[in-house]
Amino acid sequence: MTTIYDIAKRTGYSPTTVSKAFNNYSDVREKTRQEIFRVAQEMGYLPNSHARTLTTKKSWTIGVLFVENTGFGIRHPFFSAVIESFKKVAVEKGYALMFISKDVGGKQSGYLENCRIRGVDGVVVFLSDYEDPYFRELLESDIPTVIVDFETSETHTVCSDNTAGAQLAVEYLASLGHRKIAHISGGMNTFPGKMRELGYKTAMKQRGFKVPKSYVVNGAFYSRESGYKAMLELLKLPERPTAVFASGDLLALGAIMAVKDSGLSVPMDISVMGYDDIDLAEYVSPALTTVRQDTELLGSRAADILLASIEGKALDKEAILVPVEVVERESCASPVSAN
Repeated sequence: MTTIYDIAKRTGYSPTTVSKAFNNYSDVREKTRQEIFRVAQEMGYLPNSHARTLTTKKSWTIGVLFVENTGFGIRHPFFSAVIESFKKVAVEKGYALMFISKDVGGKQSGYLENCRIRGVDGVVVFLSDYEDPYFRELLESDIPTVIVDFETSETHTVCSDNTAGAQLAVEYLASLGHRKIAHISGGMNTFPGKMRELGYKTAMKQRGFKVPKSYVVNGAFYSRESGYKAMLELLKLPERPTAVFASGDLLALGAIMAVKDSGLSVPMDISVMGYDDIDLAEYVSPALTTVRQDTELLGSRAADILLASIEGKALDKEAILVPVEVVERESCASPVSAN
């Protein structure tokens, strides 16, 4: 059986350096680490996880707390992209991911108890109910955490600049000549939905544009079905909007379907703009103009912060706000005439 001494002999590095490489010590150069990993793979060497845990006092496991109410779960393009980016960084550093819940062995316990039993080193959080007492218990514990897509001073956070993104959307539509801009909201019960609706209303007020109560329609669960129903409501208004900014791309895609099914055209009769820039956005017809979230950066920064916290290097709570940008495609145009 191959040992670290065999790898040391083959690579020319000392057994201590080889051991440090496998245990992610910071004083081992990345080039050296990669060479050791390459040779170890060629020789069929796998570090003993139990020995590694005893040596480093870590489980090398990160818990993923993922609870959301869209019904899409991890299949939602935004969440899957962020988690994939997070996973890439974590795995490169030798960590495995484990989803955690309130249940242990079929019995309800709590997030903290689950983490204690599993021995996770830290937790990345994607959660819709931040007032859940089980979550509060975890947050107040000594287990390092980072929350994605939320803002709080109680732990590390990484999120897009949702308010600025909504303002950018309104500014873009206004630059095309739109004044009657409606909003399909993600709902005030989600942090991104709340911040984007706030950004929309702020930008409309700054421009001096009216926002009738009927111009803000709740698109529950960020689904295409919700976007479809919301757009039908907007199309029935006596004073129909010339443009609609949706709080998510799936909402926008549903809205476009509703416009088409109503015998109208996007963007000739009404412009539609989304938020997220999921992969599907550029392949639909018309291609969706949207606000792009940097899912790669969201995931990687969350991983960097959590790993630093696990290693005791992140003392102050960090609040990372990731910039967003407008991606111009085909679903928006200048209004042909006022309704």
